[in-house]
Amino acid sequence: MALSPNILKHIRKVEPYVPGEQPQNRVVKLNTNENPYPPAPGVAEVLQSLDTDQFRLYPDPTAEVLVSALAENYGVSKEQVFVGVGSDDVLAMCFLTFFQSEMPILFPDITYSFYKVWANLYRIPYECPKLDDNFRIQKEDYYRSNGGIIFPNPNAPTAIYESLEFIEDILLHNQDVVVIVDEAYIDFAGEGKSALSLLGRYDNLLVVQTFSKARSMAGMRIGYAIGNPLLIRYLNDVKYSFNSYTMNQVSLACGVKALQDKEYFRHTVDTIMETREWAKAEFAKLGFHFTDASANFLFVTHPNYDANELFQVLKENDIYVRHWNSDRIAQYLRVTVGTREEMKHLFTFLKEYTLKGTGK
Repeated sequence: MALSPNILKHIRKVEPYVPGEQPQNRVVKLNTNENPYPPAPGVAEVLQSLDTDQFRLYPDPTAEVLVSALAENYGVSKEQVFVGVGSDDVLAMCFLTFFQSEMPILFPDITYSFYKVWANLYRIPYECPKLDDNFRIQKEDYYRSNGGIIFPNPNAPTAIYESLEFIEDILLHNQDVVVIVDEAYIDFAGEGKSALSLLGRYDNLLVVQTFSKARSMAGMRIGYAIGNPLLIRYLNDVKYSFNSYTMNQVSLACGVKALQDKEYFRHTVDTIMETREWAKAEFAKLGFHFTDASANFLFVTHPNYDANELFQVLKENDIYVRHWNSDRIAQYLRVTVGTREEMKHLFTFLKEYTLKGTGK
C-alpha cells in the first residue's frame, strides 16, 4: 500500500551513504580498506575466556575500561577520550554536537562521502572547497567564515596525507570553530604523523580514530575521539541523550587487549606499508598513475583503460575494488592493500588484461 502524500511530506528523506560491497563468495577483496591480517592474538584469547553470563547485564555506559586504556596508550587524561561504535558513530555524534551554527561547515569536495550524508540528515549547511588538480586540499580555502571544519588525514579516497604544519595553519585561521581531523588511516602514514601532537596548543581540535583499519577490528565497531575535556563532555551529553549503552562488553574487552600488543600492531602496519610501496612499483610498471598514498589503499588510474570497465571486469573475475561514477574521480579506482598474495593475484590479472590491449 502506498503512503498518503501528507505522511510522505513529513518524512525525512536523505540520500544514504553507500558502503562497499561485502561479497559472500571467496574473492580477492580489495574494496573496503579492511586489514587483511587478523587482530592481535590476545583478542582471540579474550573471546575464548569471556563469561557469557555477563551478557545479561548492560555494559558500562562510560566504557571506563576502554577509555582508560586509550588514555594510557596516548598519554592523555580519561576526560579527553570519547568512544563510540566505530568512528562513523563518533563522527555522527560530532556533527550533532559541534556543527550547530547557521554558518556552513567546510570539507573537501572529494572526501569521505558520509560527511554529506550527515550534513543533510541533520540539516547542517555545508560547502565543499575543491581539491586542486593534484587532489590536495588548498588551506587558503578554509580561511573563510564557517561553522566548523572536518577532513580526513590521510584523505579518502585519495590517500594523500597533509603535514602537521598544514593542519596547524588551518587551526590558526579557525580558532572560533571546532576543527575535526578524521584519522582513520593515520597509522599507515608513519609514526609521529598524527594531529594528536597539536592538542596541547589548540582547544578547538578534535582527533577521531578507529580500530577498524590498523587494528584489524572493523567487525567490532570501535571508534574514539580525543580532544579538549570540555568538547568530550559535550559529546558524552549528546551520547547519553541518544543511547547510553553504545559499546558492548565484547568490544570493550577486545579493544583493551588489542591496545596492549604494541609489537603486533607495529608489525602489521609495517607489513601493509611495505606491501603498499611494492604495489606502487607494480602499478607503475603497468602504466598506472596514482597519488602518493599514505593509507592502506591506493588511488589509481590508467590513461588507456576506462575505470568503470576495468572495475567491472575485475569483479567478473572475483577481484573487488572500489569505483565511483563521481565528478573528477570517475577514472580512478581505489584499491585496498591486501596480503602480498592477494596483490600478486591482482597484478597477474592486470598484466594479462593489459597485454590484450583492450583499452580506450
